[in-house]
Amino acid sequence: MRISTFFYTIKQGLINIFRNKWFSLASIATIGACLFLFGVFYAILTNFQYIVKTAQEGVSVTIFFDEGLSQERIEEIGALIDKRPEVSKKEFISADEAWESFKEDYLGEYADGFTENPLADSANFQIYLSDVSLQPALVTYLEGLEGVRTVNRSEITASTLTGINALIAYISVGIIAILFAVSIFLISNTVTIGISVRKEEITIMKYIGATDFFVRSPFVIEGMLIGVIGALIPIGVIYVLYNKVIEYIMLKFATLSQLLSFVPVEVIFGKLLPISVIMGVGIGFLGSITTVRKHLRV
Repeated sequence: MRISTFFYTIKQGLINIFRNKWFSLASIATIGACLFLFGVFYAILTNFQYIVKTAQEGVSVTIFFDEGLSQERIEEIGALIDKRPEVSKKEFISADEAWESFKEDYLGEYADGFTENPLADSANFQIYLSDVSLQPALVTYLEGLEGVRTVNRSEITASTLTGINALIAYISVGIIAILFAVSIFLISNTVTIGISVRKEEITIMKYIGATDFFVRSPFVIEGMLIGVIGALIPIGVIYVLYNKVIEYIMLKFATLSQLLSFVPVEVIFGKLLPISVIMGVGIGFLGSITTVRKHLRV
């Protein structure tokens, strides 16, 4: 494509937007509304995933050793655990540390009556998983290790968090698919109107030798520009509202600040901005190119 043709195409795409300004505004508004909803759901789901991930990091599998097991064997078991892909980290809790923690949490001043450590065989590894859905595989492996007496785990917590993650994934895909389809439909209608308005002009261009690419390009550019504009406006609105909503929640529900932490706005929009722009351009391109191919028969 020559430079002059490129700039002509861009110019005609802009002219098309202003020529059909009411339909263009309607498409921008609708795409903006769709991407605004997408952005809101994205922010909510990202924070929800972050909360679930934080909860997952607190889920651990605890293994206890056979009575009298040597420190050398315990270290060998620890080395084997470190090699497992399911494991994010592990902590060794000695019998003395376990007793001190138990006294502090449950006995208090009554612990003075004990002259010996009743938890002498309670040394253990607390193992934290990189993905809680991998817990069954890790537990099976640990139960087969020589020297491991007991493996404690919370199957209900693991299955619940795994189910929540799957539900979030399904909801995300469904929302994106619906909003994408609606936006493409609206872009398609806008481009169809533009084609019908310029039908006679396009026919003359074809008669004097204009190629299909030359005729169709302005409509594709029009759709892509509408998509970009429709993406940037709601993203700007969400950016302004995000921190205000978080601040309101923290002030209105002060107890939540001790239980929950939210994803910073910079992290959210570091991903949301490019995703939304790409979606806007993609919606505009697909909506316009499919419509042009279907209706542009001159």
